[in-house]
Amino acid sequence: MFENSPKKLGFIFPAEWEKQKSIWFSWPHNLDTWPGKLDTAPKVFAKIISEICETEFVNINVVDEKMDLEVNNILSKHPTTKNNFATHLIPTNDAWCRDHGPAFIINRTTKEKAIVDWDYNALGGKYPPFDLDDIVPTKIGEKFGLKIFYPGIIMEGGAIDVNGEGCLLTSKSCLLNKNRNPHLTQNEIENYLKEFYGQEKILWLDEGIVGDDTDGHIDDIARFINPTTIVACVEEDTDDENYNILQENLQQLQKMQNQNNENFRILELPMPGVVEYKNQRLPASYANFLITNKKVLVPVFNHKNDLQAIEILQKEFLNRKVVGIDCVDLVWGLGTIHCISQQEAEI
Repeated sequence: MFENSPKKLGFIFPAEWEKQKSIWFSWPHNLDTWPGKLDTAPKVFAKIISEICETEFVNINVVDEKMDLEVNNILSKHPTTKNNFATHLIPTNDAWCRDHGPAFIINRTTKEKAIVDWDYNALGGKYPPFDLDDIVPTKIGEKFGLKIFYPGIIMEGGAIDVNGEGCLLTSKSCLLNKNRNPHLTQNEIENYLKEFYGQEKILWLDEGIVGDDTDGHIDDIARFINPTTIVACVEEDTDDENYNILQENLQQLQKMQNQNNENFRILELPMPGVVEYKNQRLPASYANFLITNKKVLVPVFNHKNDLQAIEILQKEFLNRKVVGIDCVDLVWGLGTIHCISQQEAEI
């Protein structure tokens, strides 16, 4: 089954802190995703993109020529974006490029780059239609002449994180959910992750945070920040619904070992309290940060823990500037910075 898999051909999905060629986005346009906020969500996208464009190239999927003009008009008002972004007429159903975008893999020996095009069903079929999102990786691969691998199973980019040395972190509540790949066992899913992401060891947490419609994407609860360190979200309020969930995750992380059977260093990251929309708990988390070549962009929510989260990460990313981005409006769509972006590795 895996005779010519990316792993067997020498490909690996690199860690996010490794050298990047660009960051990819799909411009927001779905009225149902940001009810009452579709006028402000693009402004947050523009802020995020302008921060990245200071030091790194950005690629943006747009649905048509009208949106192309709109995006160029909005970004032209940000001086840092000049000549450092490109738009592509690749239609989408929604804006979650982390999940529907391409997984860029590289072969460090042959200096090749390729794409893994996982199947995509909008978080277990929750948000149809998703036919356009499902073919975004192939559209990008064809446009840039990249080899494309097709595993043939459901997978979202936000469901996994890697340490660059063979370990992949994910959650059972998402990848073992029957709305993804009910025909596969945990062991079979692990084999797909190893063969198509080029990994050696799969690490599992149990649950995601309350309000997360992804069924528990890892990028809201725990993230690698270097090969030996994982930041783990913790909730200080014992009455909060997330308290026990995150404490259980913390205990699991403290027992995990890397590819060399050594314990990870676990660094606790606070939570931003309860963020709601019409009495609906939203998945607000500082762990949804994006690592770029020169910066780390962190979602903030006008909470007392915003500054603490930034300070914790800044002490770890000594060669990158940690920047807080107000994501109160963005999280209304049930995701923030990491959810809307996808890095493209440099060879």
